[in-house]
Amino acid sequence: MIIEDEQSVAAFIKQGLNEAGYEVYLAYNGEQGLELIQQKAIDLIILDVILPGTDGIEVARQIRKSGFTQVPILMLSALGSTRNVVTGLDNGADDYLIKPFKFKELLARIRALQRRHGLVAASNLLSVSDLELDREAKLVRRAGTEIKLTSTEYRLLEYMMLNKNKVLSRIDILENVWDINFNMGTNVVDVYVNYLRNKIDKEFSPKLIETVIGMGYTIREENVESS
Repeated sequence: MIIEDEQSVAAFIKQGLNEAGYEVYLAYNGEQGLELIQQKAIDLIILDVILPGTDGIEVARQIRKSGFTQVPILMLSALGSTRNVVTGLDNGADDYLIKPFKFKELLARIRALQRRHGLVAASNLLSVSDLELDREAKLVRRAGTEIKLTSTEYRLLEYMMLNKNKVLSRIDILENVWDINFNMGTNVVDVYVNYLRNKIDKEFSPKLIETVIGMGYTIREENVESS
């Protein structure tokens, strides 16, 4: 999760992390971030110090007080004095990166926090039944057979596998896979789900992708009757 009030900065970081294989949630102030961490399974938080309303130091403090003691927090700030860094670390941050920064350094800091907190293996290899997605190599296999996907099909499958056994609405999928607001009359989600079904389900058993009528789609470990 990125908690950053400058939308252009948040969008830049999100795009880079998406391209590196991460699923990213955005919050533009501390209150949104505190709500989001209660709703989503967050593995790591990038937190700006200077935020409207509740500042990043207090947000970090509240995250820890709320019981999220093991979620790594990487704090971002233009305030780079030793005193500022110490204040951030003393109030719940695991690392502190001074703005402006190079994206490669941000990515390296994230990987270091993942290793420290044992998150790397879980984030790189996704599986549902005999379907595997290697996020580092960008490879998909079903029952040991490699499956070729387009970039959009890959993003859609990755998002569904990251949220396996959850019902995902078309709005959820549009916002997280395409990252823009489509006209909700579009059937692009249904089209791409069918593309995926033809590649990962048609020649295999059990069928993994299900339609939940009136709600959206899900990918499950065990297939129940699908529509």
